[in-house]
Amino acid sequence: MARSATVSRPRSSIQWQKVGRLALLFTLFVIVLLYIRPVAHWLQQRSTAAHSEADLRDLQREHDRLEARLRRLSGTGAIEREARKMGMVRRGERPYVFDAPR
Repeated sequence: MARSATVSRPRSSIQWQKVGRLALLFTLFVIVLLYIRPVAHWLQQRSTAAHSEADLRDLQREHDRLEARLRRLSGTGAIEREARKMGMVRRGERPYVFDAPR
């Protein structure tokens, strides 16, 4: 009877520590996979934002340049200065052309 009380069960061949580690590694792998797309999207948006900011700075410089030109052209005598730059003369004036010697 003592023998039946000490009958040992067959030893399980499953090593639960390894199974637990593999399950944790698998879970970590799935989490990393789930984060890849949002991180890539975030990097793309960051790049797009940088390009947009550069475009905005360029447009702001252009705007400032055009406003300065508007102020110059709105002053007194501005129309006459621009017309003379284009080679126009007033009625009754005699136009002269100076050729540079060759």
